Amino acid sequence: MAEQIHRRNTRQRQVVLEELKKLDTHPTAADLYELARRRLPKISLGTVYRNLELLVEMGLVRKITTAGGEARFDTDVESHYHIRCIQCGRITDADGLEQEPLSTEIRELGGYEIVGYRLEFEGVCPTCSVEDQGERSSNETR
Repeated sequence: MAEQIHRRNTRQRQVVLEELKKLDTHPTAADLYELARRRLPKISLGTVYRNLELLVEMGLVRKITTAGGEARFDTDVESHYHIRCIQCGRITDADGLEQEPLSTEIRELGGYEIVGYRLEFEGVCPTCSVEDQGERSSNETR
């Protein structure tokens, strides 16, 4: 019975999921908290965290963990790669990359049964690149 209580679709959980689905980025729980507060001013950060974890358990949301970074969340639960900006921390999908050849090659190495994997690309996002170029230009004119 307690399991059903935790799984019922609460207003808070619905708002968190709706706000996450609106984004093409992969926000942190704190980012989602700020967005959810606009619609539910009394929602707590703890409630957002708990609901995100439940959504992950339910298979509706993917939790993305990166080395040394805060967990981020994604509504695309299918296997896909991500790119993380090393300056601002933004994470976006690496669309158009073929995953199957890599999976097949890894499976054939060492006799492992692969149950999952993560591959994260790092780089500088377009926004940070533009800002860097702007800073370099202003430094050169001094």
